[in-house]
Amino acid sequence: MTRVHAFDDDALGDRDAVGLVHAIQEGEVSIPEVIEAAIARTERLQPELNALSYVAYDRARAEARDPRGGFFAGVPTYLKDNVDVANMPTQQGCDAYRGRPVPRDGDFARMFLATGLVPIGKTQLSEFGFSPSAEHPRLGPVRSPWNPAHTAGASSAGTGALVAAGAVPLAHGNDGGGSIRIPAAVNGLVGLKPTRDRLAQDKLSRQMPIRIVSDGVLTRSVRDTAAFLREAEHVYRALQLPPIGDVTRPGRTRLRIAVHTSGIGRAAEPEVVDLTLKTAKLLEELGHEVEQVPHPAPATVPDDFLLYWAMLAMMIVRTGRRTLGPSFDRTRLDNLTLGLERHCRTRLHRLPGAISRLRRLPRISADFHRRYDVALTPTLALTTPRVGHLDPSNDYETVMERILDWVAFTPWQNATGDPAVSLPLATTASGLPQGMMFSAGAGRESTLLELAYELEEAAPWASIAG
Repeated sequence: MTRVHAFDDDALGDRDAVGLVHAIQEGEVSIPEVIEAAIARTERLQPELNALSYVAYDRARAEARDPRGGFFAGVPTYLKDNVDVANMPTQQGCDAYRGRPVPRDGDFARMFLATGLVPIGKTQLSEFGFSPSAEHPRLGPVRSPWNPAHTAGASSAGTGALVAAGAVPLAHGNDGGGSIRIPAAVNGLVGLKPTRDRLAQDKLSRQMPIRIVSDGVLTRSVRDTAAFLREAEHVYRALQLPPIGDVTRPGRTRLRIAVHTSGIGRAAEPEVVDLTLKTAKLLEELGHEVEQVPHPAPATVPDDFLLYWAMLAMMIVRTGRRTLGPSFDRTRLDNLTLGLERHCRTRLHRLPGAISRLRRLPRISADFHRRYDVALTPTLALTTPRVGHLDPSNDYETVMERILDWVAFTPWQNATGDPAVSLPLATTASGLPQGMMFSAGAGRESTLLELAYELEEAAPWASIAG
């Protein structure tokens, strides 16, 4: 297995984002040096990983000479190419229209960049984020740096690949069905999907009937994720949720932890079940109360969530020319997007009931989390597939069945709005990372971060650099 990474003895070194902040503040490295190192690393990685959508190197160099304030001042980053960033196009991983530079930052990018992060470009995703593997007939697949024969996972694939391979220490992802947690799981990263409405969201996400999408970051350390959420909270405070605050160490409270090895309609394969139960044993050794229980999801959830997901595709297909511009050509959409549109169009009569049932799920989850502080599942039900397994140019029925087999656990928290984090606690027999996912009740990110710190100390995860 050939790993691809760019860790080197340069200004970035092997530091995480918090470590880089300290190095900049202490004068060990300068911001221009850091930005040039990130650009050089990205250029080395791109031919093998295919993770970039758009580069903004000149902008980053200009900001390095006159950095904005914020805790992360001077730390290089990427944003996923489905959020608006001033003077950059938003292409959504799609060939069906020509994205043009937007005049201003969207609400999320404004909050994200107010922390001081310096964007050096945008990362590649699957078409409109619908597939859990970014594979394009023309653009090619985004590949895992752990083994380029395998997918880098989900619509935040480009972000996951670049952070894992060392181009930048922290970068943006968003998650409407697992797309922060899935690339974290397959790339050996920390990926926390925040509680619904925890962070600022762009207008399109806010207008959804059920706001299933949450924005966040992918990182290599728990403290980077915790620091980002702390700094984001300084910029944007979700008054309806308890504050996360500055979480810097493991918690002392022993937790009641439920374990599920079957997701919403599908079960994990034997190797993944075994890895999950080993994680459960570690939790018991740490003094937590662990119990294997059935998943609380009603049997209707898989079909309801798929229909809601398909509705989003139908809206894009039907309104593309109005919302994306006159260059939009639906004949250039991939088979997955078109198949989802068809799935919804032929089941429109079921959509009101599906939405109604999905809206009741937060109450079911809240009841479950009155009995259990945290739930443990594998992030994904199967080990990481090879590139081509989820190729959207295959027929819709084949691709969708494979997606449902793999992504059996993550959509639950998108439907309930609860926070969940994937941690790189397991490694498969083939040597690839296999994430373990922990979820908690709404607003309980601090519980997840405290547990993540504890597990990071107890079972430090493997480095791609060996």
